[in-house]
Amino acid sequence: MTYWATYYIINLGLQNKGGELLPKKVGRPTNNPKGKPIHVRLDDKCDEILKKYCDVYNISKAEAIRRGIVKLESDLND
Repeated sequence: MTYWATYYIINLGLQNKGGELLPKKVGRPTNNPKGKPIHVRLDDKCDEILKKYCDVYNISKAEAIRRGIVKLESDLND
């Protein structure tokens, strides 16, 4: 592969349609990064409880689950 072919392959994703170079995308800075994904299966009852909680407090399912996990901490201290 020639130098120019390699150059175009590497830089193709860094340009917009006008050919201008795009800056690297960065996320919002945070003091509490959330880099630990988890997947769970819920039965109908648990899913309904979670949805109701999210509606009442106007929060996401992920935030509701985090709040529930924090509440579990008190069980560990007993």
